[in-house]
Amino acid sequence: MIQTDILIIGAGPTGLFTVFEAGLLKLKCHLIDALPQPGGQCSEIYPKKPIYDIPGFPEILAGDLTDNLLEQCKQFEPGFTLGERAETIDKQDDGTFIVTTNKGTKHQAPIVAIAGGLGSFEPRKPPIPNIADFENKGVEYMIREPEMYRNKKVAIAGGGDSALDWSIFLADIAKSVTLVHRRNEFRGALDSVDKVQELKNAGKITLITPSEVKEIKGDNHVTGVVIATKGEDNSILEVDHFIPLFGLSPKLGPIANWGLEIEKNAIKVNNALDYQTNVPGIYAIGDVNTYPGKLKLILCGFHEATMMCQSAYKRIFPDKKYVMKYTTVGGVEGFDGTKKEAPKAVVKAIK
Repeated sequence: MIQTDILIIGAGPTGLFTVFEAGLLKLKCHLIDALPQPGGQCSEIYPKKPIYDIPGFPEILAGDLTDNLLEQCKQFEPGFTLGERAETIDKQDDGTFIVTTNKGTKHQAPIVAIAGGLGSFEPRKPPIPNIADFENKGVEYMIREPEMYRNKKVAIAGGGDSALDWSIFLADIAKSVTLVHRRNEFRGALDSVDKVQELKNAGKITLITPSEVKEIKGDNHVTGVVIATKGEDNSILEVDHFIPLFGLSPKLGPIANWGLEIEKNAIKVNNALDYQTNVPGIYAIGDVNTYPGKLKLILCGFHEATMMCQSAYKRIFPDKKYVMKYTTVGGVEGFDGTKKEAPKAVVKAIK
């Protein structure tokens, strides 16, 4: 059983910033995310997409924002359960909650903060009739362990950042990389498109456009894919792995069955106070929540996380009183007024 002060469901930007705000109050956090790495959409869907509305950064790439948030919160040593989806929640007699994932991992905390963005993500699967027969037998919708493709023949389908970035990355690992896209134009970052073209010219990547994978060949494992190209006969490409990267479909998922008040696939919260749901002790912050005047911005998620942590502290320690101080005045340990350090204290770990 994993025990913590605040259990955060969702390791996107809002969830990661919650760790920092909770850490200032000396509250420990553990995060659950269905994706194999932190960052949510910023890491999985558009790591190279520039973001322009983060205070202090005229422009920052989504992937860099994730890296910065991880660096900011690592001093508070958060725990992570990645690649698992929060499935059920049970309230205990002592008022705490036990959240169990789809893989049976149990977590216990007095506070649950749902920061799941638009919900849990499921891969968008291409309409290939026999693709389900080869899932985990050579068909993967996400790349969790790049080393499993070393010296293997890989076909990737897609035209966005994920397809481009993984084609580039695997070019130095796999025996061969073939990128198949139904259009000649790509939706990803221009520098990634240029890099793929360079690797193609160098013979390190095979690019097949405009084409689609129509069928998968093999018995107990993928041995090839059937590629349809406009104006040409279908061809068979021998591969060991087929990785369709068509993005992720956001869904509220099992959280919708937790007895929370839902409105248009979002969780209703009390924004006048602390972004708490209709179930005391369960909060919803970031894009997953809704209230009058809601704006789905990362900036708003940061604000909601800050207010939520203040409320969570009061719930956990109803008899404790503290004086809020700026971190530039008191450092990260300055909330109790016993220690005043230079601004550098913000990045020092609390022992």
